[in-house]
Formats: sequence, structure tokens, C-alpha cells
Amino acid sequence: MQLNLTFRFSSVAHGLRSGFLAALALSATTGIAAAQGLFAPVITVNDQVITRYELEQRAEFIRLLGIAGNPDQLSREALIEDRLKLQAAKSYDLEVTPEQVQAGIEELSSRTDLSPEEFVKALEEGGVSVETLRDFAKVNVAWRELIRGLFLSRARPSEAEIDRAIGSGGGGGGLRVLLSEIVIPVTPQTQDQVDELAAQLAQISSFSAFSEAAGKYSATQTRTNGGRMDWVELSALPPGLRPLILDLTPGEVSDPIPLSEAVALFQMRDIKESAVSTPRYSKIDYALYYLPGGRTPEALGQAARIANDIDTCDDLYGIARNQPPSQLERLSQAPSEIPRDVAVELAKLDEGEVSTALTRSNGQTLVLLMMCGRTAQANEEATREQVAQSLVQQRLTAYADSYLDQLQADAIIVEK
Repeated sequence: MQLNLTFRFSSVAHGLRSGFLAALALSATTGIAAAQGLFAPVITVNDQVITRYELEQRAEFIRLLGIAGNPDQLSREALIEDRLKLQAAKSYDLEVTPEQVQAGIEELSSRTDLSPEEFVKALEEGGVSVETLRDFAKVNVAWRELIRGLFLSRARPSEAEIDRAIGSGGGGGGLRVLLSEIVIPVTPQTQDQVDELAAQLAQISSFSAFSEAAGKYSATQTRTNGGRMDWVELSALPPGLRPLILDLTPGEVSDPIPLSEAVALFQMRDIKESAVSTPRYSKIDYALYYLPGGRTPEALGQAARIANDIDTCDDLYGIARNQPPSQLERLSQAPSEIPRDVAVELAKLDEGEVSTALTRSNGQTLVLLMMCGRTAQANEEATREQVAQSLVQQRLTAYADSYLDQLQADAIIVEK
């Protein structure tokens, strides 16, 4: 893996293909400035000189590459940074071989439709000497090697950081909803009573009344907080539930929503657009540990003790050791494949958190549900090595920028 060619001057690479040929045709007849004063010092950086010729060469190089901005100003900034980079490399006795310089030129030319030889010839025809190109490549190679030598060991991510990166997706901004919930367990024996109760609760029109009902009837952990959930991304909810939630206005309660062995009602408290990108997940990794006894105090107490003893889903394998394989399920599914009641609970959980809101076997089995992790849609094809390399790249770039800022702050720069 390699760093961007110049960090601060990284737009060079992006401009090579699009701007090079068109700009070359326009600038082929552009001459170098008058010879008088051509090699006079214009800038000194810690007593090292930058001449007018270097400035004009770099400015012409920038024009050929089609870089946006004022070429003369960009030339000054880039050459000052070049001096600082080479001085830093020299302080660590770092030397660049001719072979490395040639590899740098080949890397640049590979970003165009030209071979290295054609690339050099085209620059020369545009008024940029091959020495200017070699100097440019030398700085890039030296700086890249220096930054890797100084910061690579600190830039390497841990396994946990890679896991978090795999689970953080891109995507545009989305909607966030603030809900309250009531989830009432159902068995065949209680179906009629629960349906009647749910129909009554759906008529609630005040926040306080819904909160009171949640504390009385709901089976989820939120009952202790009046059923109030934290903000949740709409995209994290089951697809079939999203339009029902979006139809609600603040204070309104949904119709009863059938879940597996439960009926749910949601009250909209607030909705807003999120400026932060909303992750879209390709896979959700979760575990279900089944405890006999349903929602009895004994089963709930055992679930609470287990939850206190585990930090990750892998810890559940130790809990389930010597027990029937059916007692523990570990699943990795697309959001559309997850049962609705499970998906609702998972939407509330961060990695390593648990829920005991669900039951199975007509209420006779308590489900300890644990969120293991999420794989972002954008990252589903990425290997761990690719993700790690991307993190290293980002961190090295940040270290490089910070180091260059420090070099510039400590430097004595005189412009004439």
C-alpha cells in the first residue's frame, strides 16, 4: 500500500488524466520567463533557496496537469512544502535511489494514457524539464518513505478497530425517529385478551398515558423508562415496519403490530432528518440463547446473570457448553431475512448488548438476544486486509499532515 503522492498536493493524481492532454495543447507554445533573473532566489526555506525558475517550472507543470487554482500560488506552496519534506528526510539520513525516482515517474505516468517515455516527452514539449519531473518524484518518494518509517507502527489498526470499520457504512443522510413502545407477550391462551387490550392502547393520544401503559403492560427493558426508546435510524427498523412508522405524527400510536409471540404498539415522539450518513447493512450477526421458563422470575434472573458475565457473542459458546446445540443459535442474515420481532430488538442494540424481550414456544422459552455485529453494505466485499490497509492509509495521511504543519511552524521562510 502506498500513500497519496503528495498528501497536501494530492490533487495532482486526480488531474493527470482529465486535464493533461487538453492543457498541453494550449501550453505547448508557452515559453519560459525571460532569462534575466531566472535563477535568482525568490524564497528561502531554512536558508535553502527556491529560484524563480523552479517556481515557473512547477507552475507550468500544474497548468499541464489541469489542477484547479492559481498555478503561481500553488507552485509557491508546493515548493515550500517540498523543501521541508526533503530537509526532514535528510535529518533521518534517508536517501532516494535513481531506481525509486524512476518508479515514481512510472507511477505518475500510469495515471494517464501515456507510457513513461511519452509522459516525459509530452511534459518537455509543454516546457517542463525532465529534471523538474524527477525532483517532483524524488520528493514524493522521500516523504512517503519517511512517513512510513516514522508512523507506520502507530498507524496499524487493532482487530477491534478493523471490526468497527467493517461495521461502519457509508450512505447518505436519512431519517431518525424517536419512539416509545409497548410489546405485549402473546400465547394461544391469551390471544383474545391481548388483542382487546392492544386495540384499547392504540387509542391513546397522550405521551403520559402511553408511558403509563408501557410501564404496566410492556415486556421490554424500556418499560422501566415508560417505553421510551432512544433515537433510532429508520433504516435500522425492519423494512415492513418503516412505512407504518412514517405514517405516524408526533403523539400518534400505531395500530397493533403482530410479532412472533407478541403484539407491539409504537408511539411517535419525534422525527428528524439526520445530517450524518446512514449506514446500510448487508448482514447482521446476532445470537439467540434459549432459556426454559419464559418470563418467570427464575428465567429472567438467569438471563440477567448471563448478561453480566458476557461481553461478546463468543462468550455464549462457553455458557452453552455441554448443553444441547439447539439452545444457542448464531446467525448472520440480511436485514430482510431477520424475523420482525428480532429485527425490532436488534435495532435498539449496539454490539455486545442484549435483550430479553422475546419469547418462544408459546411463552415457555425466554430468548436472550445478543447483537454480535453489523457488516456495512459498502464493506461487504472488502477483506479484513483491505480494510486494515485503508485504515493505515487514512492514519498515515493524518500523521503526515500534522508533521508537515509542525515543520512549517518551526521553519524560517522568507519570500522576496
